[in-house]
Amino acid sequence: MLCRFVLRTWSFVLLVNFASIAAAVDAPQRPNVLFIAVDDLRPDLGCYGHPEAKTPHIDALAKRGMVFRRAYCQQAVCSPSRTSLLTGLRPDATKVYDLQTHFRDTIPETITLPQHFKQSGYYVVGMGKIFHGGLDDPKSWSEPHKNGSAPGYVLPENQERIAAGRSQAKAAGKKGQALSRAGRGAAFESADVPDSAYHDGSLADMAVAKLGELKAKDQPFFLAVGFLKPHLPFNAPKKYFDLYDPAKLKLAANPQRPKDAPPYAITDFGELRAYYGIPKEGPLDDELARQLVHAYRAATSYTDANIGRVLAELDRLGLRENTVVVLWGDHGWKLGEHAGWCKHTCVENDTRSTLIVAAPMASDQKASGGRESPDGAQPSSAKQPQREADTSRSPRTCDRLVEFVDIYPTLCDLAGLPLPGHLQGVSMKPLLDQPGRAWKSAAFSQYPRSHEGKQLMGYAMRTARYRYVQWRDRKTGDIAAQELYDHETDPAENENVAVRAASADLLKKLSAQLAAGWEGAKPK
Repeated sequence: MLCRFVLRTWSFVLLVNFASIAAAVDAPQRPNVLFIAVDDLRPDLGCYGHPEAKTPHIDALAKRGMVFRRAYCQQAVCSPSRTSLLTGLRPDATKVYDLQTHFRDTIPETITLPQHFKQSGYYVVGMGKIFHGGLDDPKSWSEPHKNGSAPGYVLPENQERIAAGRSQAKAAGKKGQALSRAGRGAAFESADVPDSAYHDGSLADMAVAKLGELKAKDQPFFLAVGFLKPHLPFNAPKKYFDLYDPAKLKLAANPQRPKDAPPYAITDFGELRAYYGIPKEGPLDDELARQLVHAYRAATSYTDANIGRVLAELDRLGLRENTVVVLWGDHGWKLGEHAGWCKHTCVENDTRSTLIVAAPMASDQKASGGRESPDGAQPSSAKQPQREADTSRSPRTCDRLVEFVDIYPTLCDLAGLPLPGHLQGVSMKPLLDQPGRAWKSAAFSQYPRSHEGKQLMGYAMRTARYRYVQWRDRKTGDIAAQELYDHETDPAENENVAVRAASADLLKKLSAQLAAGWEGAKPK
């Protein structure tokens, strides 16, 4: 009897083990996630059709993914935008509207995107600028967050200027952001140094090394890499400046404020004015504007090269086919448009940004082509003939309205993870298969503003044709001003037609649509 019991027991155990093994073999392997954030990256890239940009590595990623041409952040400044994206909540839900408030103080129990992956069995690593600087979230990572090891400036004159400015500020009792602003160097720098001499190059080194470590682990990974450039200061090795002839670079075609817009619609770009060599008031002359455009383009190409190195290592390690890559810029940026620079507004230039998703396991992206190495040869791990044949293909594009709060549910969907109940976005996975399908009727952004003693909030709604902005008194809720731009006739948003009597009926319709909010705009 005992022998029979033992045999039956072992038979049961073996059957259970074999069943578990079979289930493991049959179960699809969860994809890794490479999550690339780029600070202040407006969609001036080759894959977005920009004629001047030299971004071969991002363009190659786009050839095997989906380029979302109408992707909008929820507030055009670093911390509120990143907080919104990483929590899946809009600014009015996070209560993060500035660069000082930490979301753990306003919504302490919220599960972030990386935290959700961590709790779902992923090994989650964050490096570089993911959350806004100084506002990291240790709960989101499997190991402590790290930054690149190299400095932001390498030229001695800038380093000395920064040290002197900070010393004077400390002596004057300044702290925090005031201290940081006091110790600013030039708005751009070009040094004849290797890529790794600047912060972002050292960050790419770190990411390349970490990919090797993550491959060795017996679990899927979520690697978040946040590059600083092209955020101010526009610093990059000289070779990236040499890619461009500044005399051939175009300046903004609309260097004037939108006609009939409220005075607070556009800022006086104090962020840029804090840098050495930038006038404290008044417009920038064409020579300085051209220098800044040149430096922005160079800094973008520098980041493109660093991204290329990380993607090349992903290929070399044979990880491409089971890794979702998402690349996003936290918001747009003005390069002289509307007599402005930087971000901090509700205009199209600031709220529209870069979003590329490459998901090899999505049905229509499986044969989306390979990525070329810097010398044009295929990486050693990507020798399949079909990849070589597909590298010249055009990127797949989607012109449907999407929002950065949609990234959280999309990555969950692609990884087969459940969606947390708090999310205020919609998975874009259906658009990866059918980019032309019916989708959201609007995308929403907002920006707070102080004006003549009043605290206002600008609520912007972008539809397929219009941008409608409603400035409301945050205390009373009263409408202080409205903006309306018709992108069919005025894609640069140069004239606010909300002041025209003929716009009255349209304003009522758009106001009602804005009141219905993001829930009313969801795909039917």
